[in-house]
Amino acid sequence: MDRSQKSEMVDWIGNVFDTNEVVLVFHNAGLTVSQVAELRSQMREAGGGVKVVKNRLAKIAVNGKSGEKIAGLFKGPTVLAYSEDPVTAPKVLTKYAKGNDKVVILGGIMGETPLDEAGVQSLASMPSREEILSSIAGMLGAPASNLASAIGAPASNIASILKTLEEREAA
Repeated sequence: MDRSQKSEMVDWIGNVFDTNEVVLVFHNAGLTVSQVAELRSQMREAGGGVKVVKNRLAKIAVNGKSGEKIAGLFKGPTVLAYSEDPVTAPKVLTKYAKGNDKVVILGGIMGETPLDEAGVQSLASMPSREEILSSIAGMLGAPASNLASAIGAPASNIASILKTLEEREAA
């Protein structure tokens, strides 16, 4: 890697920390190329990304930024997982880590808040932005449907009473 490539990588890592809501750091303890490609694919489908980084360049990139709080995690074979949605990257990474003991989650950062492994696990257990929005939409629609059924209920009750009376007279 020449100087210009290193400079581009430092800029790219700094941009990842600036533009994403959550950035996670994990160790790649012997993952094969196909396993890393599988994780990248899963993360990309969910709306995030995965990138193997050089520790020295990552430390330079986070210097003076909020990511500086987790600079101590950049030791060993380091990989970044990131997403704009604070729940996406933790969900995908923890799910992948459960099936692969070579992935060791070290921690990360969400906004200005550093996370340890337990923090990443708790983020992964939260519902995603889409799940929250759909539940809110369901809650907003429920009163209207309840109101419509309450308004329609007396009319249907009267109709069923009249039908019963007609059947009695016919018999």
